[in-house]
Amino acid sequence: MKEAVRRVQADNNRSADTHLLAFPLPEAWGVDLYLKDESTHPTGSLKHRLARSLFLYGLCNGWIRPGRPVIEASSGSTAVSEAYFAKLIGVPFIAVMPRTTSREKTRLIEFHGGQCHLVRDARTVYEVSAALAVETGGHYMDQFTYAERATDWRGNNNIAESIYEQMKLERFPEPAWIVATAGTGGTSATVARYVRYMQYDTRVCVPDPENSCFFDGWLGGDNEAVSDSSSRIEGIGRPRMEPSFLTSAVDRMMKVPDAASVAAVRALERATGRRAGGSTGTGLWSALKIVAEMTGRGGTGSVVTLICDPGERYLDKYYSDAWLREQGLDIAPYTATIETFLATGRWPAERPRDAADAP
Repeated sequence: MKEAVRRVQADNNRSADTHLLAFPLPEAWGVDLYLKDESTHPTGSLKHRLARSLFLYGLCNGWIRPGRPVIEASSGSTAVSEAYFAKLIGVPFIAVMPRTTSREKTRLIEFHGGQCHLVRDARTVYEVSAALAVETGGHYMDQFTYAERATDWRGNNNIAESIYEQMKLERFPEPAWIVATAGTGGTSATVARYVRYMQYDTRVCVPDPENSCFFDGWLGGDNEAVSDSSSRIEGIGRPRMEPSFLTSAVDRMMKVPDAASVAAVRALERATGRRAGGSTGTGLWSALKIVAEMTGRGGTGSVVTLICDPGERYLDKYYSDAWLREQGLDIAPYTATIETFLATGRWPAERPRDAADAP
């Protein structure tokens, strides 16, 4: 156990922190937008932090044992990172994922020595994972329960502490808003707890994609809310209210159409030359809308959102016009909204069904 913990900690020690990038906006607007680029982690996504924390949590609790597999329910990115850490400490790894998971993610899991167990119905990943753990004598990691408690939210270079450290020399060092999408809810919980612990005035916004129950469950105070469909935006949104999604830690949520997420992630590439996954687009759409609100009332300040993972994992989805047609997604109106905003500073009026937003 000591050797396994040493290896996981050593990975953290030799990995440089991720970059904080400025999104190009006119300085005269008085509002700055930043993107915390989590795609630069060794396994290419925000989930590298979570996987490291989950492995340390499982090891120090005595749950992860030599020769016994680690099993995880995932939409892909967490599984990629967990496969990496399983290989690092020398234990088998099995990822239970929907069949719709991108081919590149399954390739990366297998590259790191993991196995992929694909299910037809995304809502069954939990019970299938638990059953495999019993069958193999392994440990079901269960990120959707333990994400919020495995991370040291008081500091230890968690994502929130890193953001504030990197913002120190900016003209508005304390963000007015941090925008964090939710899959497990671990990131939004970590950020919100750190903000309160450090007594900052920053507020936390969680955008939610279509086919996810988080927005409705949060708005109605219903921890039993469910969705009959799975999210098309991989890595975020869930068909049930996950135990690690702390609704009381969230200041605001937005319901973001999937077409808007794709439009935003393509706008990111045009503005910065960087391709990112669909969850980044969900966050960027909401962050741009918040910037528009701030400039519209003559406010100043800064907004931070995340680049969650690289777009190269989704070339057959969010960067494929054929996939958009197959899904019936029209990104043109949302692309026009973003282009109008970036050119004029004004956010066009939204159609009612696109304006689900609640403080």
